[in-house]
Amino acid sequence: MEVIQLSDVGIETSTLRAAEVLRARGVVLYPTDTLYGLGADALSDEAVAKVRNIKGREEGKPIHCIVADLAMAGKYADVNDSARLLAKEFFPGPLTLVLKRKQGVDMGIARGVGTIGVRVSKNDFCIALAREFGKPYTTTSANVSGEVSERSVQKILTQLGESAKQIDLVIDAGELPPSLPSTVVGVRGQDVVILREGAIPASDIYDVLGWMPREREGL
Repeated sequence: MEVIQLSDVGIETSTLRAAEVLRARGVVLYPTDTLYGLGADALSDEAVAKVRNIKGREEGKPIHCIVADLAMAGKYADVNDSARLLAKEFFPGPLTLVLKRKQGVDMGIARGVGTIGVRVSKNDFCIALAREFGKPYTTTSANVSGEVSERSVQKILTQLGESAKQIDLVIDAGELPPSLPSTVVGVRGQDVVILREGAIPASDIYDVLGWMPREREGL
């Protein structure tokens, strides 16, 4: 396991190395604007399987991805007017949009499901990595599935135990400040539903859309 101290080498060197690992189907432990995440090529079955093994996350539970911007998201997902409104207000930031995947996008995190979750992180390293890698990479909290998300690399590696050996590269940014995870919003056609309320309150989502929340199904 290679460890890079972000403060020592800087963002450019860190992202170049992290992109190399992603292209080799490896796994990177990296900081975001909310929690530390596990990054791998989001469209690779092999790479996504490694992330699931590290977390002990069962097949079928969604894993989302980081993209550089909405234009990159549009290559893999259907971005409608509601999604654009939310992205304009909250990208970059702690918002994940779960959108209908485009036809032919059926590998990695999109395998066996009809949607793909995308987010543009406010973290400078995350944005730089998305641009350098040129494709989506996974963003899922670096913890054992169902366990608390720790805020320092050492505590994360301790919690993961033997599974941590499957991580190829660690980008250590020190202990992250307390934060809620991203708010996850499902958007399909005219339907919008809060799948997980996190750092962005549900009320802020509905304010942007000019909607009153109501129960919805099918997302």
